[in-house]
Amino acid sequence: MPPIVGLTLDTAGPTGIGKVGRYLIRENYCSAIAKAGGIPFCLPHEANLAEAYVERIDALVVTGGGFDVDPRLFGAATTHATVTLKEERTLFEWSVTKAMLDRDKPVLGICGGEQLINVVLGGTLIQHIEDEIAGHVLHEQPNPRDEPGHVVRVTPGTLLHRLTGASELAVNSAHHQAVKDVGPEVAVNAVAPDGVIEGIESKTHRFCLGVQWHPEFLMHGGDSQIFAGLIAAAK
Repeated sequence: MPPIVGLTLDTAGPTGIGKVGRYLIRENYCSAIAKAGGIPFCLPHEANLAEAYVERIDALVVTGGGFDVDPRLFGAATTHATVTLKEERTLFEWSVTKAMLDRDKPVLGICGGEQLINVVLGGTLIQHIEDEIAGHVLHEQPNPRDEPGHVVRVTPGTLLHRLTGASELAVNSAHHQAVKDVGPEVAVNAVAPDGVIEGIESKTHRFCLGVQWHPEFLMHGGDSQIFAGLIAAAK
């Protein structure tokens, strides 16, 4: 039986005749899991069911989205004007991520999912890169997301390095926030040319990996190997 991989969903407001909200996910999140040999399984935002979900799935992907982790969750005294919240989604993703890590089941965080993992593990975030990083590269790339926006340097000896076999990766980039201080048991595995942290991983879990880019676009072999590693860890 192929591993079942839970995927977190985005939301959109009420629309159409019924004026009911919608769950959303890009097709390539699901197809990347299927191509790697897993069964994609989408998880509605029912925080009270997080434990039940975790009993049934073998791995978790915390997806990205056009919103931010509430700065209060990492102890920030102020909230930047650009911050957008989806509190119900964050509550669910926090609950299911924590439950997976408590059982040492594999977790992959993508873009905002990487940021959430860092906060769950005790880290903080840069609330708006343009205001905090002088001479930053374009992290909201103007070109299509299936093309690279910049490169990252991969830290030797990390899980990401072992999976990809690469010292440098060309990545797509669509974020205005980033990891600031990593949690106490978190290692940095990738850094952009401007010093912005682009990848993290837990030092204490079998497979807890976060990347700031979107490997589901499968631009190169390194992206594919991230998903292959997730599936291998889930078996």
